[in-house]
Amino acid sequence: MLTKNQENWINHLSDDSKVRIVPFDPTSQEKFEEVKKIIQSGLGKAVEVKHRGASSLGISGQDEIDVYVPVAQKQFDSFLAPLNKLFGKAKSHYPLERARFVTFIDGKHIDVFLINKDGSDWSDSIKFEDYLRSNPEALEQYRVLKESGNGLSTREYYRKKIQFINSILAKIR
Repeated sequence: MLTKNQENWINHLSDDSKVRIVPFDPTSQEKFEEVKKIIQSGLGKAVEVKHRGASSLGISGQDEIDVYVPVAQKQFDSFLAPLNKLFGKAKSHYPLERARFVTFIDGKHIDVFLINKDGSDWSDSIKFEDYLRSNPEALEQYRVLKESGNGLSTREYYRKKIQFINSILAKIR
């Protein structure tokens, strides 16, 4: 089941573009470390930078690395300008909640997310990934789900992925 906001977000996704899932890239962690250095060079070494998503879990994914900069909502806007300077204008921006920047390291697509660390998007993603890390069976189910999404439309893929995430979050709650 999806929330109204999730349904609205999914409905803006393409039915024409297809998702491509590739095997885990063992160089992901070193590429993450490179991006982390870039971020901390612009925002300061004390800034928290997290490697999340499939590449951090060691499973197949969309051939990208997800990097998160979680900040308090009151700090959100003050981080936008430095990240714009480092990575160009945000590709998507939900004020005070999330902004997504794109960069590349050795040809690898990197999504850099500025995220409100006090919001449910961040806390739910932490709960979900912590659950997968401590439950190998659930991680395997997620890997299989992602791999079975190869060739699906972007909308179909994210619908299935979010439904799975919601089912895990429901178990945790």
